[in-house]
Amino acid sequence: MVHRKRVWKRYWETSNKVRVFISGPSGAGKSTIIRKLLALDDKLVLSVSYTTRGPRPEEVHGKDYFFVSREEFEDMIKKGAFLEYANVHDHLYGTSLDWVRQKEESGLDVLFDIDVQGVEQVKAKAPQGCFIFVVPPGMDTLKERLGSRGTETPESMKLRLRNAMKELAYWKNYDYLVVNDDLNRAVREVSSIITAFRCKAENAIKALGWLQEIG
Repeated sequence: MVHRKRVWKRYWETSNKVRVFISGPSGAGKSTIIRKLLALDDKLVLSVSYTTRGPRPEEVHGKDYFFVSREEFEDMIKKGAFLEYANVHDHLYGTSLDWVRQKEESGLDVLFDIDVQGVEQVKAKAPQGCFIFVVPPGMDTLKERLGSRGTETPESMKLRLRNAMKELAYWKNYDYLVVNDDLNRAVREVSSIITAFRCKAENAIKALGWLQEIG
């Protein structure tokens, strides 16, 4: 496993692909922004996680998640197969390194819809990436958005708000903050960040062998 980690670290650092990590508390609008980004940018693909929970009626294996047994998942952990993984409500979720590499070798940049704990793991293992944190314009707006869903009890609302406060405290772990007070503008800002990140010399130079030889 040590050898595998070394190989992956070398690949992660030398690949010319851009990895985009987007986080945000429930109610910030992160999922909607991601959905619109994927429709606008055909070079982006959304990371598909492995999970030990069962599929919901509308979910498709390999599209929404890779549904595996707990034994399979734990075996993948032992083999160092995950970029990051987490236990959420007694179910395991993880990002497969092999899946990421397969997509990148097909010419795509991978976008990760990831929580703050996942970002901490990623940065500890392979810090290169574009880290974006989506936030609401204020707590009042966050409360309104969560309440408008019509699915929250007073107790679940308090829990979500507490969790949101904990997540918001991680904003310093990100390179960019996008305030989602206007959805279309937020999508444009995230798209511009990704474009600029792709054009950063340290990223773009990896695809320009002839220019590296000059330097």
